Amino acid sequence: MTEKKSIVFIVNPKSGTQGKKAILKWIDERIDRAVYDYSIVNTEYAGHATQLAAAAARDGVNVVVAIGGDGTVNEIARSLVHSQTVLGIIPCGSGNGLARHLRIPMDPKAAIDLINKGYQLTIDYGKINNIPFFCTCGVGFDAFVSLKFADSGKRGLLTYLENTLHESLNYQPETYEIENDEGTVKYKAFLIACGNASQYGNNAYITPQASLTDGLMDITIMEPFTVLDVPSLSFQLFNKTIDQNNRIKTMRAKKIKIHRQSDGVLHFDGDPLMAGKELEVEIVPQGLHVIASDDTPKVKEETPTFLQQITHYFTGLHLKGEELLAKRQSHLFELNHTLLRKLSKKSD
Repeated sequence: MTEKKSIVFIVNPKSGTQGKKAILKWIDERIDRAVYDYSIVNTEYAGHATQLAAAAARDGVNVVVAIGGDGTVNEIARSLVHSQTVLGIIPCGSGNGLARHLRIPMDPKAAIDLINKGYQLTIDYGKINNIPFFCTCGVGFDAFVSLKFADSGKRGLLTYLENTLHESLNYQPETYEIENDEGTVKYKAFLIACGNASQYGNNAYITPQASLTDGLMDITIMEPFTVLDVPSLSFQLFNKTIDQNNRIKTMRAKKIKIHRQSDGVLHFDGDPLMAGKELEVEIVPQGLHVIASDDTPKVKEETPTFLQQITHYFTGLHLKGEELLAKRQSHLFELNHTLLRKLSKKSD
């Protein structure tokens, strides 16, 4: 008889955008008891998930599952790197970037079923100033919005969208130097994103060619743009083609240094942190075992998408998936017109 695996579900009751009571019920109903002996623990304070995961790894627990958003996933994953304990995810945050890249279903019941299947993958992770990240990190506008989002007191997609649109009207790009093994380049940039995975979350692909297993990070530098560029940038961000935009520069490296003109905010997996002028970002190959989809067949992306929710927010339209695909670009121009109206009101 095969020995059962130990699995611990770590729940952050305060994270994410949905309640956890139903998820705990589904775990009890659906977990494969022939494979797993399971337990559930709740976090009680900030950083507690990191401690719980570290204790589980020391005790030789086979699988630790994060139930929460990207911040909870980061806290748990950082304690599991370079251990034999495998990370599982039941995503219930507002972005779920790593889970989406791993093709973990957004439906909790389907995510539990995936855990039962137990397909494992060993992935890279990143560090920015020695702080682990697993999806993306960066400086510039996305880090600035992360700080505003953290201070907003509300979670969810629409809060993030409101902060993004409001701040984009006032944000001033900065000048950065990026140093790697091939030399130093200088850019005035709206943002610099370093991707271990391909997206921020919500199917927003900021580094669309990134791989979790190639030992490299993909770097996207977004140069200053005008409001007239917003439709194409938005469309390409969600269509996995932003690297083809002429406002975008890309590079790939194992390690870089970023020099900026003043202290400021950075983000790691969407969480903001104040830091100095000098930043080091690197990829650590093959550092974390995760439960993922085996991609046979591929998990279908859920609906509604982030693009649909943007459209709903500004136009009140509730289009079906096929209609949205046909009209997506025209709706992005409507978004651009909204921004133009906001700009004109500010200048009055």
